[in-house]
Parts: sequence; C-alpha cells; structure tokens
Amino acid sequence: MLAKRIIPCLDIKDGRTVKGVNFVDLRDAGDPVELAEIYSQEGADELVFLDISATEQKRKTLADLVYHVAEKVSIPFTVGGGISSVEDVDILLQNGADKVSINSSAVKNPQLINDLVAKFGSQCIVVAIDAKMIEGEWIVHLVGGKVPTERKLFEWAKEVEQRGAGEILFTSMDHDGTKDGFANTALAQLSTELNIPIIASGGAGTMRHFIDTFKEGKADAALAASVFHFKEINIKDLKEELNNQGIPVRI
Repeated sequence: MLAKRIIPCLDIKDGRTVKGVNFVDLRDAGDPVELAEIYSQEGADELVFLDISATEQKRKTLADLVYHVAEKVSIPFTVGGGISSVEDVDILLQNGADKVSINSSAVKNPQLINDLVAKFGSQCIVVAIDAKMIEGEWIVHLVGGKVPTERKLFEWAKEVEQRGAGEILFTSMDHDGTKDGFANTALAQLSTELNIPIIASGGAGTMRHFIDTFKEGKADAALAASVFHFKEINIKDLKEELNNQGIPVRI
C-alpha cells in the first residue's frame, strides 16, 4: 500500500495565509513563506498553496510568491487560484510549483483539463472540487464556494478522471473549518468509484479525524489548514500516531 500523505494547505489572500469556517469568516494565520518552510522541516509530504481570492477577483495567482515559497521547501508543492490557461500553468511551474490545482475554470471549460494534461502530464494536474450537500445531493460550487452549479460531485469527479487529471482534491464545504471530521462517506464513495488518488479536505480537528479519513474514507491524502497553522497538531506527532495505528506514512 502506498504511504498516505499529510498536506498542509496555505490559503492565501492579499499575500497572507488565512483560515475561515465554511469558507467565510477569514482570520490571519501567518506568513505563507515562513509557514511553508516550517511544514517542510516538520515532515509534511506536500504543500498546497491556494490564492483563494484569485478567481473571485479575476486576478492571476501571485507567481512571485510561489517562487519565494518554492525557494524554501524541499517537498512537492501544488498551486491553485485563478488558473485558466496553459500559459498560467507554464508560469507557475517555471516559478517552482510541482503541480497545479484548477477548480472553477475546469467546470466552466472541461476541455482545459485535457489541454493541460496533454501539455504537462497527468501527474501535475490536480482538479479541486468544492461541494456542499443540498437536498441529499453533493452539489459542486465555484468561486471559493460562492456559486452553486448544476454539477453533481460523483458525476463530475468521474469526468475529471476520464479527462486525465492525476488527482482530485475534494473539499466538503459543510465540514470546512468545523473540526468535526472529514466527509468520510463521500470520500469512500469517491475512492471506490475512481482509480486516481483522492485528497480529503475540510473538517480536520483531531488526530482521530486523520485516522478515520484514511481507514473509513479510504483517502489517499489528507489536507488541513488551521490545525497546523495554529499548532493544534504537530505533523511529526501525527505521523507517529498514524504509524502506530497501522496506517503507512513516511516518517
């Protein structure tokens, strides 16, 4: 079995790391470059860097910030926010990103997934899906969770895989920032129905939640923000606990 990955997420707004609850009520969580360096040293397997206001404000992700983060880390690094073209991805990869994450642009133009995979390869194309439970259905949302679509989570995830994406980053908007645990039922269904890795996001609050998302949710990786940013969970301690629970991780 492949080692499970622990991935701190740096949500960036106006050059600072922020964190909210259910995608709103953001508060400052520190300098992204400093945090990235700390997580790399603490044993994180990867980092995700999301410019959460890029799509909403029609801005491009801050490539220079990506460059400075990449200078400080020695682990794979995914960048997302406002990416809508092959040119956008080319710039980010040249500035040090290992992978890119697309979300709103992929829903609006699914062919973009095919184009990016053809140019850069599946291994560096992550499709992020933000979804919320509405009347018993997981509904895909765009623009930082502000705009509901007609897309349903599982159908869209399957299409994303068919178009060649290398991974899916699934965030449950209902669980985001609540620290009540991940959306393990939905994650387990995604992991069962798809063959590409699924990254769990939204709801991490305790080490038990990570254990559960790997065992019950069958996730390949778990992403979290506030529990790491505010030092509620130490990555090294978390990995030791996962290892003790029989979950394969890189120590």
